Amino acid sequence: MSQALGDAAPSAAPRPTSRTTPTAPTQANASAPPVVRLIDVRHRYGDTLAADGITLHLPAGRMIGFIGPDGVGKSTLLSLIAGARRIQHGTVEVLGGDIADARHRTRVCPRIAYMPQGLGKNLYPTLSVFENIDFFGRLFGQSRTERARRIAELLAATGMSAFANRPANKLSGGMKQKLGLCCALIHDPDLLILDEPTTGVDPLSRRQFWELIARIRAGRPGMSVLIATAYMEEAEGYDWLVAVDAGRVLATGTPDELRTAGGADTLEEAFIALLPKTRRQDHRRLEIPPHTAGEIVIEARALQMRFGDFVAVDDVNLAVRRGEIFGFLGSNGCGKSTTMKMLTGLLEPSAGEALLLGGKLDAKNLETRRRVGYMSQAFSLYGELSVRQNLDLHARLFDLADDEAESRIGELARRFDLDPVMNVPPDALPLGIRQRLQLAVAVLHRPDVLILDEPTSGVDPVARDHFWELIVDLSRNDGVTIFITTHFMNEAQRCDRISLMHAGRILASDTPAALVERRGTASLEDAFVAWLQDAIDGEPPSRATPDPHATLPQATLPPATVPQAGAATVSVPAPVPAAPHPTPDSAQASSSTSKRHAGFSLARLLSLSAREATELRRDPVRLTLALVGTLVLMLVMGYGINMDVENLSFAVLDHDRSVASQRYTLRIAGSRYFTERPALDSHVDLDQRMRSGRLTMAIEVPPGFGRDLARGKAPQIAVWLDGSMPLRAELARAYVSGVHGQTLADAVAESGASASAAPATIEVRYRYNPELRSLVSMVPMVIPLLLVFIPAMLTALGVVREKELGSILNLYTTPVTRFEFLVGKQLPYIGLSLFNFVLLFIFAVTLFQVPFKGSFLALACGALLYVTATTGLGLLASTMTSSQVAALAGTSIGTLLPAIQFSGLMDPVSSLEGGGALIGAIYPTTHFLTISSGTFSKALGFADLGGSFLPLATAIPVLTLLSVLLLKKQAR
Repeated sequence: MSQALGDAAPSAAPRPTSRTTPTAPTQANASAPPVVRLIDVRHRYGDTLAADGITLHLPAGRMIGFIGPDGVGKSTLLSLIAGARRIQHGTVEVLGGDIADARHRTRVCPRIAYMPQGLGKNLYPTLSVFENIDFFGRLFGQSRTERARRIAELLAATGMSAFANRPANKLSGGMKQKLGLCCALIHDPDLLILDEPTTGVDPLSRRQFWELIARIRAGRPGMSVLIATAYMEEAEGYDWLVAVDAGRVLATGTPDELRTAGGADTLEEAFIALLPKTRRQDHRRLEIPPHTAGEIVIEARALQMRFGDFVAVDDVNLAVRRGEIFGFLGSNGCGKSTTMKMLTGLLEPSAGEALLLGGKLDAKNLETRRRVGYMSQAFSLYGELSVRQNLDLHARLFDLADDEAESRIGELARRFDLDPVMNVPPDALPLGIRQRLQLAVAVLHRPDVLILDEPTSGVDPVARDHFWELIVDLSRNDGVTIFITTHFMNEAQRCDRISLMHAGRILASDTPAALVERRGTASLEDAFVAWLQDAIDGEPPSRATPDPHATLPQATLPPATVPQAGAATVSVPAPVPAAPHPTPDSAQASSSTSKRHAGFSLARLLSLSAREATELRRDPVRLTLALVGTLVLMLVMGYGINMDVENLSFAVLDHDRSVASQRYTLRIAGSRYFTERPALDSHVDLDQRMRSGRLTMAIEVPPGFGRDLARGKAPQIAVWLDGSMPLRAELARAYVSGVHGQTLADAVAESGASASAAPATIEVRYRYNPELRSLVSMVPMVIPLLLVFIPAMLTALGVVREKELGSILNLYTTPVTRFEFLVGKQLPYIGLSLFNFVLLFIFAVTLFQVPFKGSFLALACGALLYVTATTGLGLLASTMTSSQVAALAGTSIGTLLPAIQFSGLMDPVSSLEGGGALIGAIYPTTHFLTISSGTFSKALGFADLGGSFLPLATAIPVLTLLSVLLLKKQAR
């Protein structure tokens, strides 16, 4: 067995050492260069060391497995090899060159296929099966004919031809993994990297997946395959293994060599033996006492659950006794979770009944839920709270008395070995301890029934056995009835009884040993697969799964079956000869392929645009915001932000009560700016009505007003204005001052007295908006404001959404350049923004009746430059953030604040100083405001607005360059 250089695991008797003599290689193996070399590779995530000085050579043409639990560094190593993650320290050579070199990475990218961890993580949920594969083919520059041929072959090989038009988000877990593999294999890679491709996938789908890999390898014998897996049964069939723990390589070699090094019959036992002594010193073989039959706790009678026309669960009948460990196994999406929810009162069945201790379960009864504990597969507690605080919180949620809660928490802390970590946040704990904490929370209130949804997924074998000791203790000593779902066959064998489900029906229910005996198979997995296959074969054609054994034309090699002592028999690929030396022809072909993918590709850019447009079209929320958002805001702002002051309510406190005072009041009431209310009778009445908001203005006419006016005097009038809205009050003051001055002038003229002439007068004439209508002024300003806000917001979700979903890995691991990726995502939003511009223009001239006097072509060209710049702002924000919430918040502030404060919307840019003046000079809204107002009101055209077009045109390449520089082609 070969050893990872620099990573010898410490050995101590009686533990077998991982330092063993390498097996004698064949002549082909000895001469073929490694497909991957890792030299002193170190990688950190904060304080966590994911790779600790790893040196490793991986032979070419082999199926190589990285085995170990979650969080030990397997995914980090594979992402470094794929070029998806930046190397922090050390050297990673892939396919004959340093993967840290961007030029080499570009050259070998078409020869590498990377399928990341997670169900469908590299897929696009709203695209169909065919569209996903077709998109990847376009990224690798394949012609329409070539794509059609390859897609047909891959769909036939995976048995997914009947689902070609089904969206990816409607697929089961196994089908998503098959689709991900199709996308990875569309371009015939020399190195296929699969990061836990079958985690969370049922046994039948796993078997079909590995049969597909075997057939593909048979057609491409030189292809190397690197796989990370937590399933030791699968690893038994790999050509070569790398055992990983805590960022270090424990041992390398064939499965037989690892079992020999660990002195064990199975890989799982060998892995435990190879762990450092401190990790395995408390481990002991799990012993499960026999279950003593008790009373029936849970009973199902003809249970059925419908969601519309879809039957999720159909005619389920079973009974589970107190203290029984009952396992649910089934294909993905078969109804396991739905059945468990109905059996525990969390979901009301459509038909049939579920009984708890003889009483009918009521999903609406909270007391029923108190009798059930639930532990989800994903960690669902509060990472910012300590272990003790999490337990305290859930004790209060279940209304435990203080004394009882303290006693119960202390008991569980001792029982589940949580005492040393009671003050530690869960996020700082290993996965195994976090799972024990979740279990403690689930049983804190002493439930009768405990639901465990794949509780040990990703947990190392030692922690898994410790967890099962707790489960057995709860079952045998506390009498807790336990429902558990799992895809680990060795865990299923530990259950007292299991049910095998498919398509909402229970196929069989018995003890694991009885099920194996009934089918006459060698293992529980074989029995399960046989029942599933029988059920699929017996389904009507409309529901039957397509033939999983359909083969690629060049596939001729059948899968080999490797038996494993004490475990399930797993179909695995047969060993494939080592990769031959590259020939001049193959090297030349590889070089030509690299040249075809190098540099800018308009076809890739347009493919990215088409995919983004398709996703946008199928996303009702984003599409509604894109099409209707600007129009709604246009209506709100056009009618709501109105500077015209009309119909102001006023009342008069008339102390004079003369003809002159009445004529004065009528003159004000006759104006369109004011509406008269009942007269005031005192200052108290004036104060009360203005406080309540019933009056905006009050006029007090003094005694003797008419007499003074007749004598040619200028009597004083008291005007009280509501100053809570200064702009409205100031305009009202100007209006009433004008009316007052005109009244005095008319009175002087009627009296025949000569008015003193002023030395000069000012006659004001308003151009472009003679009537001073605020809509004529506001609407052309609102259009630029909306075209910076909505388009930037939509585009801001583009990149960061892919970061959250994980599909950003397709940028890291395909020939797509950063420029192609960004501009390809931007183009659909530019088109949508121009469509919105046309709608806003139509609304402006028809609904708001704003006259348009200038060049529409100039306005349209300005809008094109403007929305290209504003969507560029959104892309820039998206490249700088890592969550959609942060992107939306940053874009909102970064667009609206400068647009309102510094672009001339409120104050002229020329009046700004310092930083505000600089922002106003470079911000795109400033210049499109000039174009919009100039074309609408002043009849301006290209010749008059040239100074505004140039800054907009300059902003586009600047924003694009900044986005390209900030967007990384590798993760950290």
